[in-house]
Parts: sequence; C-alpha cells; structure tokens
Amino acid sequence: MTLSTGQAVDVLRAAGEPTRLRILALLSREELAVLELCRVLDQSQPRVSRHLKLLAEAGLVERFPDGAWVFYRLAAVGDARRLTDEALKVIDPADPILSRDAERLQAVRGERSTEAGEYFARNAARWDEIRSLYVSETAVEDAILQAAGPGPFKRLVDLGSGTGRMLTLLGPNAEAALGLDLSQQMLNIARSHVAEAGLERCELRHGDIFGTRLPPQSADLVVVHQVLHYLADPAAAVREAARLVAEGGRLLIVDFAPHALEFLREQHQHRRLGFSEPEMERWLSEAGLSKIRAAALPPERGEGLTVKIWVAERARQPQRSAA
Repeated sequence: MTLSTGQAVDVLRAAGEPTRLRILALLSREELAVLELCRVLDQSQPRVSRHLKLLAEAGLVERFPDGAWVFYRLAAVGDARRLTDEALKVIDPADPILSRDAERLQAVRGERSTEAGEYFARNAARWDEIRSLYVSETAVEDAILQAAGPGPFKRLVDLGSGTGRMLTLLGPNAEAALGLDLSQQMLNIARSHVAEAGLERCELRHGDIFGTRLPPQSADLVVVHQVLHYLADPAAAVREAARLVAEGGRLLIVDFAPHALEFLREQHQHRRLGFSEPEMERWLSEAGLSKIRAAALPPERGEGLTVKIWVAERARQPQRSAA
C-alpha cells in the first residue's frame, strides 16, 4: 500500500516542524516516555503531548499506555515509517540541536543505568527472594522446562542471567551453556550457583543484551527470563535474542502480562509493566521467528502478576537437492 497525495502531505506536514522532527529523531534511538521527552526537549508536558498527538494521528509514531506512564515509539512499518526514515537520513548528524538532544538523552539513560545498577547491587544477594514474592517459582520453572522441550541442546544462551537460575535449570540438558549479564554482582552469584550445580561446560560473561557480539544462529535455545521489563528498548533485545537462534532452535521469553502494580516501577526499577500478546507476537514475527505460542500462569492468590511464557522457533530452510 502507498500513500495518496493528501496522506503524504499530512505526513510531511506532521514531520515538518522543528520540535516534531526532534521527537522523531529521539524516537529513532529508543522508545521513550512522555516525561523523558519533556526533559530532553526542555518543554512542558502539554506542549510535547500536543506534538505527539499530531505525530500519532499522522501514523508516524505509536502510543501505548503502560500503567501510569505513556510511551511512544516510531511506527514499526508502513509508508509513513519509510518517509520518516528517509527524512532522518538527510539530516546532518552533527546538527547542533540534535546533538544537544542526544547528549540530554544520554544523561537520561545514565541516570536510569545508575539507578538500576544501585538497585541490582543492593538486591543481588536476595534476587530470587524478591522474585518469589510475585509468583510461584515452582510452577513457572515447570512451565519453562515444558516450553524449552526435551533437548538435548547443543548450545544454551541465557541473556540477562541474573543469579543463574535458568542456567542451573536448563544447563544439565545442554552440551554447552553461556550466560550474559551486565551486573558483576549478579555474575558472581551466578558463578557460585553454576559451580554448586556442577555445570562444568557453562561460561558466564559480562555482556549486553542489545549487542551480544555472538555469532548469528549460534544457539538452539536462547532464554530471556524476567529481563525485558527493565529495558528501554525491549523490541531491540528481542531482535538480538532472535538473531542468535539457529534453524530449528527456540527462543524462550519469560516476563509478565500487562499489570498496574506501579510500585514495581517505583521500588524495583521496572520500566515496563508487562507485555501484551499482540505486542510480543509482532516483535517475534518481525525478528524472523515463527510457531509463536504463549502460556499464562496467573497468581495463586489475590492481586499479583501473571507470568507469561512465549516460545518461538526459527524454521529450518529446505535443503536444496544436488543438481
């Protein structure tokens, strides 16, 4: 589908204003909350919200509420997105206004990173205890084992390993395993747990889920367990995780269904309050995976969190017959 002349004019008019163009440039870097955009742009919330409304009406950005917050990101696909990409390509990356915005965004990211690092350092030793406050780990782990399949796995990669629980749970059925995490405190605890489990062919590295530097299609089981809700760009993390999945392999994502427990954002550094099935399915499909399925584990009692387990596979390519 292509845009009509009128639609193209509406899109260009929406993008063709200095603040709105700055917003598009910022959202090309990552999804952002309204208040974060206000801080970077140094403008009031009503003013920024008006600009965002016009961009959303033109199909240039997507708006999605998340608890008490509202996030925005560039439209994922379509002609409007292509026009946005082309417009941003012709802008001088050294433009002083956009450079200043990028510096302010980096400061916002730095504050996030500092707060998250301090949180993980304070809570690393009792991470599993914190996790157990929200849902039965026994039920979740049984469901994870079922979703992962019988194996054996040639190579297991666990992104955001935390205390190493996924490695000790799934590692015994893997010929080799690798866990990545940015927190040295978490890695130290994971190393202890892996050693206690006797997993000799299990390696732990300091690494970034957004840029693992691992070869493409190098693992037949990739796990992202309770990580995405901390991230500024969960879709990018899903793409990187999917990139590692070999033909016939699986990506297993464990996180929460959408919820309204704001205290998790305030006290435990959760950036996103869960993920919907359509959102996750779109990310997985766009990353080249198929056979997407999801399982839900509701809380055992009272108000709590529903754990979701998504599984997706990379299809095997048909073998070419010899000529």
